[in-house]
Parts: sequence; structure tokens; C-alpha cells
Amino acid sequence: MSKKLKVSLVVLAALGNLALPLMARASFNGNLTVEIDGLKNTEGQVCASIFASSQGFPSDRDRVLERQCTKITEKSVTITFTNLKAGNYAVAVMHDENNDFTVNRSDIGFPLEGFGFSQNPEIRNRAPKFDEAAVLVAGANTDIKIHLKYL
Repeated sequence: MSKKLKVSLVVLAALGNLALPLMARASFNGNLTVEIDGLKNTEGQVCASIFASSQGFPSDRDRVLERQCTKITEKSVTITFTNLKAGNYAVAVMHDENNDFTVNRSDIGFPLEGFGFSQNPEIRNRAPKFDEAAVLVAGANTDIKIHLKYL
């Protein structure tokens, strides 16, 4: 066997050993735990929606991967999304003070209830894009914190 062939086989074997953990990780399922703070009161509920792509983020209910709402009992709330495939996700959260499952808005379109997004991007004159809020879930447990904003 030639020296070049031996080197090529060693390199291929090494690459195969590197690829195996990556392939195993790609089929791995994990949890995303979201701690939500900054609530101005304990009225109503907090609803969190998780998106697996930019399509529909952050407000198209038909594109939500999963939505969870929980009654507020303290100034901080925790919601966990389970059994997620490895990948990027973005979370949109609202403080639904009147339990109508909608972000209520003023006559000129400003949110009247608290809201927030994963990665806590700065909000200027538009909602963040998926890439600005994306979080990588690649392990058994990923924890993030979202701080609500009120206008």
C-alpha cells in the first residue's frame, strides 16, 4: 500500500470519527427553559410562542411551533418547551393582562401590554427579525431569560 493511500485512509477515518458526534447531536432532542421577568404586575397570564423559522415570527399564530400560557403568581415566570430538535428557535412573549390571548394596541399601534423576545434585542420601530432573536438549542437543557418591555 502506498504512503499516500495510507495517509488518505487515516484522514478519512479521523473525519468519520469527527462526523459521528455531529450526526448524533443533530438528531438529539432538548429542552428550552425561558425565564420571563420584568412583569409590572401579576394580573392575567404570560404567553410564550416558539418559532422554528423566520416564517411568521413573531406574530403569525399559524406558524407557531408551540404556544404556552401560564397564570402569573409572581413577578417572574418560567416556561419550558420540551422535546425540541437541535437547531435555532426564537421566542416571543407577551404579558396578557386581560386574558384575551392578544397583544392589545393603542390607536396608533403601540403595544399596551408587555412583550419581549429571546436574546432581548433592542426594539426601535419594528419587531425583531428571527435572526436577531434566535437561540441555539443543541444540548439537553438550554436556559434563557427574557425581560419584558412596556411602552
